[in-house]
Amino acid sequence: MSFGTQPDDSDRLQHLDRLRTALVAWVIACHALLGYSAVGGWPYDEVNEVTFAPGTELLLMIIVGPSGLVIIGLFFFIAGLLTERSYRRHGWLRYIGGRVQRLGLPWLVSALALWPVAVWIAYRGAGRHVSLWWIFRHRDPFLDSGALWFALVLMIFSAVFATGTSLERIAARFGSSRSGARRRGPGPLTVTRLGGVVGAISLASFVVRIGVPVHSGQVGDLHIWWWPQCLGMFLLGIAAARRGWDTHLPPRVRRGCGVAALVTLAVAPVLAVASGLRDDLHGVGPFLGGWHWQSLVAGTIEATLLVTSSIWLVGAAERHLAGTGRRVSVWTGAAFAAFVIQGPVLMVLSTVARLLQVPAEVKAPLVAVAAIVLSFWLGGLIAAFFRSRAKVGSGDGRPATALGS
Repeated sequence: MSFGTQPDDSDRLQHLDRLRTALVAWVIACHALLGYSAVGGWPYDEVNEVTFAPGTELLLMIIVGPSGLVIIGLFFFIAGLLTERSYRRHGWLRYIGGRVQRLGLPWLVSALALWPVAVWIAYRGAGRHVSLWWIFRHRDPFLDSGALWFALVLMIFSAVFATGTSLERIAARFGSSRSGARRRGPGPLTVTRLGGVVGAISLASFVVRIGVPVHSGQVGDLHIWWWPQCLGMFLLGIAAARRGWDTHLPPRVRRGCGVAALVTLAVAPVLAVASGLRDDLHGVGPFLGGWHWQSLVAGTIEATLLVTSSIWLVGAAERHLAGTGRRVSVWTGAAFAAFVIQGPVLMVLSTVARLLQVPAEVKAPLVAVAAIVLSFWLGGLIAAFFRSRAKVGSGDGRPATALGS
């Protein structure tokens, strides 16, 4: 299991590392807030002692809510941008082995140990006298790993991509001996093609959610209703990297996607109200899935915002997050480990915070800040430990890659 970062082309890709680090911190903060939400979305809401006032909840939905539609797909987009260069550097066998080690094993440890213990601590702190075995066996969904479902799905996508690419190269090698035809380079990612990506993700999400609506549970808590956007953004990242977008995003594309994202954010609430959604508790069902036109509208808005804002954020990171600095590098190196351990850290801190007799509006931000600092501090210690082991094992001192690169 490896939690370090590798400086492959880091002088050119530091903006992606820094963007991922910011996203990890944002995810931790959002999970802390969701734990005190009446709507929920983070398992601490099963035992929380206070919740936000309705006005606060509505404000958080307006400010934080859109990021929930984007952030996971953006992780997969960044992973796609980095996948092919990692595959070329390692080759099929080492690449697959690395994905299993760096993504599969953390998921397994979280599903079997870290997350059940974290939930058990929260339950016990709330006065629910259940056993650890009961938590593992009876909570729905079975083999829940907290936030680490992302790692397992990314491992699956990466393995399928690497295997398919290897088979394609073998076939091309045999074909080239019989034909002198040259392969053309990839064409530009035009507005039309990006629109096609939006349409494909929208339609696929609608179809998948007919049978697997949003927030439904599956073994492993794999969030299958999100797979169309995850796969679509992963493939878009690979396609974008082949056109050089991993190192430089065309300014015209960045600006156009930024405008489109802002327009989508402005239009989405109007469409939601016009579609029958009145508040965060009533009328939301048809938007989550099933054979409802509202589900198609929701999937279209989600896909449009996801594609446009992801591209814009990568371009913004290229412009503003490419600087160097030891403190930033420490946070970057700790990001994946912080992502892995955030669940237990949040559950423990939220349980301790039960002692504070303050409203959720005060308690949730305190937990969020403390969780970010503690997760990254512990993540840095874990990353340093594994870097030292890698240095002893390889003799070259180069730490290994993580978080989708």
